Amino acid sequence: MKPVILLVDDEEHVLNALRRLLRTEKYQILTATSGDQALEIMQGITPDVVVSDQKMPGIQGTEFLKLVKEKYPGTVRIMLTGHADLDTAMSAINDGAIYRFFTKPCNEIDLALTIREAIQQRNLIDHSYKLIQILKMQSSYIEQLEKEAPGISSVNRDSHGAILIKDEPYNLEK
Repeated sequence: MKPVILLVDDEEHVLNALRRLLRTEKYQILTATSGDQALEIMQGITPDVVVSDQKMPGIQGTEFLKLVKEKYPGTVRIMLTGHADLDTAMSAINDGAIYRFFTKPCNEIDLALTIREAIQQRNLIDHSYKLIQILKMQSSYIEQLEKEAPGISSVNRDSHGAILIKDEPYNLEK
């Protein structure tokens, strides 16, 4: 399945430039011209990565990214703005927990690579979550085995970590 990238900017020419930048990547690219429109889109599909502008009609980018963090915590958030100031950056980082912050115009290669890294980050998080679920399930099985056969999961080791095997003579009568 292709990673889903949602581009949010009120300037159509910026969205077109971003689409052209990412056209060779194997992404499903969605676009929105406002934070409200992006949230509507996200009701039907959860993107892997959101790239958002700051200054847009209606909801501002920092508030939009904060909502994305709350409703879709697994989505990686990136801010791309032409209106960068310290307050915007701090709000995006602290409230929206963004992955990266870019100012327009930005280095296109750096942005494309960052989106690729963000997808890898998302995949690692998903994989880690699955591993944690497997670990929890395995721990539950071990607990059940211990209840049925106490001591079955304990292993005796020597000072070097080698497993000690109790060497008892076989009792043929048993």
